[in-house]
Amino acid sequence: MAEADSIFSQKSRLPDDTVFYSIFPDFSLSSSSSSATVTEELHNLHLQILQITSIYTKNYIFQHQPFALTPTFSPLPHLHGSLRFGDNLEDEWFVVFLLFTISKQFHYLSISVHDSDGLFLLIETAFHLPRWLNPETSTNRVFLRRGRLYILPRSIFPATPPLHGALKFLSENYDNPEVLRVTPDAVQLHLEKKITEYPERAERNMHSVRVRVPVSVAWVLKNEPCLISLAVEGFYDRDIDTMKYADKMEKFLPNGRQEELVQVVVKMSRAMYAQLTQQTFRPPKCYPGLPPISDGEAYKEAELGMKIACGFEMMYQLRKRQGEEGKGSSWDVFKETLEKSGYFEGLLPGSKEHNRLMQKAEEYYKNSSAHERASEMLNAPVERVDEILSLPHSADDFKGLQLPASDDDSWLYNGDDELNSALEERQKEMELFDLKKKRKQKMKEEGDGADYDLGEIANSMQEFMKNISSYEGAEVPESRNMKDVNFDVDRFMKDMKSVMKRPGFQNDGSDVELEEGSSSDMDFDDSEDEENEEGDDPFMHSYSEALNKELKATTLGRSFVRANDQPLKKAEGTSNASEDKNTDMDMEEDFTPVDVDVNLVKNLLDSFSSQEGLPGPASNLLGLMGLQLPQDSKKGGK
Repeated sequence: MAEADSIFSQKSRLPDDTVFYSIFPDFSLSSSSSSATVTEELHNLHLQILQITSIYTKNYIFQHQPFALTPTFSPLPHLHGSLRFGDNLEDEWFVVFLLFTISKQFHYLSISVHDSDGLFLLIETAFHLPRWLNPETSTNRVFLRRGRLYILPRSIFPATPPLHGALKFLSENYDNPEVLRVTPDAVQLHLEKKITEYPERAERNMHSVRVRVPVSVAWVLKNEPCLISLAVEGFYDRDIDTMKYADKMEKFLPNGRQEELVQVVVKMSRAMYAQLTQQTFRPPKCYPGLPPISDGEAYKEAELGMKIACGFEMMYQLRKRQGEEGKGSSWDVFKETLEKSGYFEGLLPGSKEHNRLMQKAEEYYKNSSAHERASEMLNAPVERVDEILSLPHSADDFKGLQLPASDDDSWLYNGDDELNSALEERQKEMELFDLKKKRKQKMKEEGDGADYDLGEIANSMQEFMKNISSYEGAEVPESRNMKDVNFDVDRFMKDMKSVMKRPGFQNDGSDVELEEGSSSDMDFDDSEDEENEEGDDPFMHSYSEALNKELKATTLGRSFVRANDQPLKKAEGTSNASEDKNTDMDMEEDFTPVDVDVNLVKNLLDSFSSQEGLPGPASNLLGLMGLQLPQDSKKGGK
């Protein structure tokens, strides 16, 4: 898949402080289902998810926009959404909690989530991740499924996996031990610890406060409490142009200073409350007079209500003049999306099947709009505010009410305890990470009591030879400036065999001047390379005899460790090279099966030890395979 198709590509155009999430059902990976069938299944899934999430979101006030999902058909049919959390990081983690909850309820879903900074779940657990995982290697590799985080193994996808291939693999191998092993348990535990604080933490993030506001503002908040987020946004993001609207207060103070203020309880997030209280703002000249500062609680309520009222005015006038309300949320736009996705499958309008599909689409649109009413309203607040204020209302509607007291806001001034606790927890992670790193370094320097798996060396070498080596040679890091070497193996072997077959070549183990009369352009019959029916190749037979005679006079055979820990048997007659009749028996006895893995590890360790801490072939090769051995502190001892 092209890089542009990646849902994890970090683009500079992404909005800041925004979390993006995509839900991929397994049925969208099938190519046998029709577009109408997949669309209906996607719509049904959407409604089921909204029913589950609404339990947690109905009383939650998001900073800028509520949790929402939209059916999308590119690059695959899936549900997609984004949420701008701004200064309220709690919104982002609340979304993560919702996604984990969804993945636990529907086992056939794979979910991706990232924000403007990238895969923030990996950033959160950075001290526990595999070394090879980084922003470049994590594309299309990290998903939520069945309530846990999955990292697709590099052994299956050495390069960036295509989205469809990654989802298909995960849907078929989510319970594969090799796949489960890639994500360290520490990552799962860290995320679970974070998620289990919700939804209780989300409830604690809400702050209720009594304020005194104009009747029009009180009436709007009574009918649509979630609009407080837009009012706070309008106040906090004000500029010179929008402040001009607050000077006049045309919409929410129709009677100017004569407007009566009423007392109401407003629910908002702690971040919103902090944004309102921590900024100094003088009331407009047209605004009703505030109680004296000496009247502490009354003044605080009136001042906070004034900021909310001004925020409503600035938001309303700005949205009204922009004239961009409702774009992308109407039925016409939704129907156009269905047509582009192939939902109607070319059916003629008015036909029986077309009418059935249209009825299904209308029913889904109606139900989904009811669940996502807050999202629709926040996209068109001007229209909704006009509707609310057109209804009869007066100050009498808010008199004689028993209002609860404001929530304790000591957290705003004593929040350093929670911050210090978070910093201490992160510091402990860093210290534990550094401790593990120092332990590895100490084992490397001392080599005493080192805890490493020798079997891993053999396994890594096998993987190295299996997955990386090829006829072109072994791969090396891209940072090295290596030139390609052209080497014709077939031609080299033919030339060697031709030289060895030259008249005068003696199989006595003596040195032969191969350069004399040799030529890389020598002609020969290709049929000479083929063995006869009995498998008796004269060249190989003579070469084997010569090699055996050379080895018989050495102790090389005794240097190998035998299979099943068999001791090497001493060969009788090795001192007498002329006893040809015993050659076959001796060589058969000498060359009993060799334990390849043990010999590989032994030779690598011997080579590593002989380097005495200096760079060398053994340490370089082991380093390329991601293995580090401690230095041998017992030189001279066996």
